[in-house]
Amino acid sequence: MVYRIPAVNLVGRGCLAQLKDEIGTLGCKKALVVSDKFLTENGVVEKVTKVLDQVGIEHTLYNDVKQNPSVANVEGGLEVLKKENCDFIVSIGGGSPQDCGKAISVLATNGGKITDYEGVNKSQKKCLPIVAIATTAGTSAEVTINYVITDEETHIKMIMVDRNTLASITVNDPELMLSKPAGLTAATGMDALTHAMEAVVANGAIDVTDATALYAIKQIFEYLPRAVENGQDIEAREQMCYACFLNGIAFSNAGLGNVHAMAHQLGGLYDLPHGVCNAMLLPIVEEENAKQAPAKFRVMAETIGMDVEGKTDEECMDFVIGKIKELSERVGIPKTLSELGVENPDFETLAENSMKDACAGANPVFFDKELLIKLFKKIA
Repeated sequence: MVYRIPAVNLVGRGCLAQLKDEIGTLGCKKALVVSDKFLTENGVVEKVTKVLDQVGIEHTLYNDVKQNPSVANVEGGLEVLKKENCDFIVSIGGGSPQDCGKAISVLATNGGKITDYEGVNKSQKKCLPIVAIATTAGTSAEVTINYVITDEETHIKMIMVDRNTLASITVNDPELMLSKPAGLTAATGMDALTHAMEAVVANGAIDVTDATALYAIKQIFEYLPRAVENGQDIEAREQMCYACFLNGIAFSNAGLGNVHAMAHQLGGLYDLPHGVCNAMLLPIVEEENAKQAPAKFRVMAETIGMDVEGKTDEECMDFVIGKIKELSERVGIPKTLSELGVENPDFETLAENSMKDACAGANPVFFDKELLIKLFKKIA
């Protein structure tokens, strides 16, 4: 198996300062800084650009990235990159700026439109160098070969899995996450849990991906509630960074599954937050997967505190599903789409598009349209 991770990964409190010792190795001169308005206004972007200033690297800012980055966001960023003659990307944020940065970078070296790259390994050339700086412990987009861009015309989230978009340097500094609101902390944290659990269950899972994903699961159950309850808890923030980094390199290599395949459709059709969609779907999808992969749920049950000796597969499954629901409730995740303002969901379209999603292929069992509709209705 080919196991891909970024070449340089800075993880832990204060590690942003170490970037100045690493960024010069790229041999680049001017950065397109890709972020969003919120991170610009709250000073996080400036903390990063100060490091660039310290080592004499020019930079220009593109901060129009939306919650679910769109084709228009990518095209807008590419236009700025070309106009300003930038030769690398510094992406700052959660999954949205990271994904947008990858898309801009791959178009800069390969040309065409971003819609040309939907699917697996569609690019021919390595993207521009990317320095990916995470500000949420959730998506793990900074360390993966995956990115997601929404087509505004079709309202479909296009899934790209591309080895040419792996970042050159990643930064996971919990000090950049202290100002993150509780609701966003909860949503991104549950996104991280989904990544880890799907990586364990995925068809592509191997021992090394299991090892990192299972450790991440343990840490998320222990530290996510603390991070939500007290955003200034630096230990909890740091442990969530480690969990996010580890589950990211796990699912980037093992694959995901139907939680993500279904969540992508909700985000694309109704512009809903990705982490919340994952959290709502996780227990109901994994309840189905457990029937096909009971051994995986036994080891997850043991990882999060169950004495599995003498327990049946069903007892282990029930324990895991119950713990997911408990954690979601504790951190304040909504339970239904109606709570998010979605009335009368288009179940047919959601199910049909879920079956086409690139993540569905890694799920341990095939979900047909009838089952997908049934599962979507459980969260309506």
